[in-house]
Amino acid sequence: MVAALFSGTSFQGQSGDRLVSKVAGAAIAALFKRSEQAQANIRVEPVAKLLQGSIDGFDFIGKGMLMYNGLRIEVMELYLQALSIDFGAIFAGQVKLRQPTQANMRIVLSQSDLTTSFNTPFVVEKLQRLNYQDQSLHFQNTEVSFGADKSIRLQSEITVGDAGEPVKIDITAQLQVEERRKIQFVSVSYGGDEQAVNLGKAIIAHVNNLLDLDKFALEGTQLRVDRCRVQNNELVFYGWAGIDHFPKGKS
Repeated sequence: MVAALFSGTSFQGQSGDRLVSKVAGAAIAALFKRSEQAQANIRVEPVAKLLQGSIDGFDFIGKGMLMYNGLRIEVMELYLQALSIDFGAIFAGQVKLRQPTQANMRIVLSQSDLTTSFNTPFVVEKLQRLNYQDQSLHFQNTEVSFGADKSIRLQSEITVGDAGEPVKIDITAQLQVEERRKIQFVSVSYGGDEQAVNLGKAIIAHVNNLLDLDKFALEGTQLRVDRCRVQNNELVFYGWAGIDHFPKGKS
């Protein structure tokens, strides 16, 4: 039946790969609340191989992608080679892998993205799980910026317990990848008085414990980072994504 649908001139005109590209792009975009751009491109030669679900390559480029938890990604690029899909599922608007696959990835976060992320309820709630000297913490007005030496600067106003005045922390650090799955703040320097320094040290230890990619991976995926770098007021991650199956978008 599927073969019959594509046995005419439309398949010969390579509408099959465009259809798969459109559905794949929509399936990935559905994982996000909003996307400024979400474009997928299927590479297959000859196109008739699609009938068996065989694809030579798959590229995806997304820009301005807002996650449902409020985090924003400036650019997300995925590049896959030689994957096998259930072609029939495309007609139901789904992408089903016949076997796990791997993708090279590039993720870009802007300076403003990071500042916004640190002020979202999703991140603030995780930060405020830290119990500091048996007291709760309240974060506000957190800002992230990049230095000329590729460092990351984190500034925030933190109220400790029922204190009337917040403690202003000022932390500068380098980012380092450990075990391909942990992003860590290293070579850290702290500004402010003794109270601000002690609080800053506790926060960095807490944040380093949180930044495990396995805690943030989407359903059916595994993320690994080979390197990260700060350039042009952006934080860029290069790595690998293992995909067992395409995660389901929000309904």
